Amino acid sequence: MLPIAMVIGIVFYKQLAIFAPAIPYLLFIMLFITYSRVLLRDIRLTKFHYILLSIQYIGSILVYLLFFKFNTTLAQAAMICVLAPTAASAPVITGLLGGNISSIAAYSFISNLSIALLSPLFLAVIGDASTESISFTASVFTILKKVFPVLLLPFILALSLEKISPKLHEKIRKAQILSFYLWAIALTIVISRVTMFISIQDSTSHTLEIVIAGTTLIICLFQFWLGRRIGSKFNRTVSGGQGLGQKNTVLAIWLTQSYLNPFASIGPGAYVLWQNIVNSYQLWRKNRTVEN
Repeated sequence: MLPIAMVIGIVFYKQLAIFAPAIPYLLFIMLFITYSRVLLRDIRLTKFHYILLSIQYIGSILVYLLFFKFNTTLAQAAMICVLAPTAASAPVITGLLGGNISSIAAYSFISNLSIALLSPLFLAVIGDASTESISFTASVFTILKKVFPVLLLPFILALSLEKISPKLHEKIRKAQILSFYLWAIALTIVISRVTMFISIQDSTSHTLEIVIAGTTLIICLFQFWLGRRIGSKFNRTVSGGQGLGQKNTVLAIWLTQSYLNPFASIGPGAYVLWQNIVNSYQLWRKNRTVEN
């Protein structure tokens, strides 16, 4: 289903891109369904989370310095794919893969919160945008406004529903497959937005586009692999892979267009494809294992 969703998003991008405003609502509903499985007492930060957070920031700096020698735009595209926080949909895939939702939910919170607070100053140091184009306070508020309604409110509502109506909460808790279909719809719309952005670019540097896409593929695979390796040390293999590998690319694209060379947003745009191909493979492999 996920490869089909991506193909539909690419082929019918002109028709589907107009539904972009629906993405936060789709994420909200599917996270509400997913978080109904989470227990509040399980949401706590551990050494595992701090290690992933360190890689997110230190790794992004190292990646930028590595590719800066070759091309500034390439360096920015690679850097944002490491710096970007965990995707709001990561708990959904983690749940479908049988991972620890509470663990990835906790990291999703701290990852997105830290980005909201630190990214404006962090990106302004290396960005192309004028410091007068958007103030620090305004940028922080804009990112918080994008992140918190999607990440925090579904969690609060899920916990509240458990107290108010346990029976309804139990029905929603058992309807986890709905979150997968909603995620596929959201993926189709996101892919259509990325395709539209690429189609309107004036640059004729197709070689750089290919290099950026190839570089982000390597970064994507490495982050999933590294996250799973780290997670295995804490009995959090799936959570580690999704926490480090599955990125909030919608937020990453916005950050790139606001602070960096807009052309570098092809990086997180391509990352959308790569991370969901990885997720498709993981879900296929999980289902195959269950069937066998």
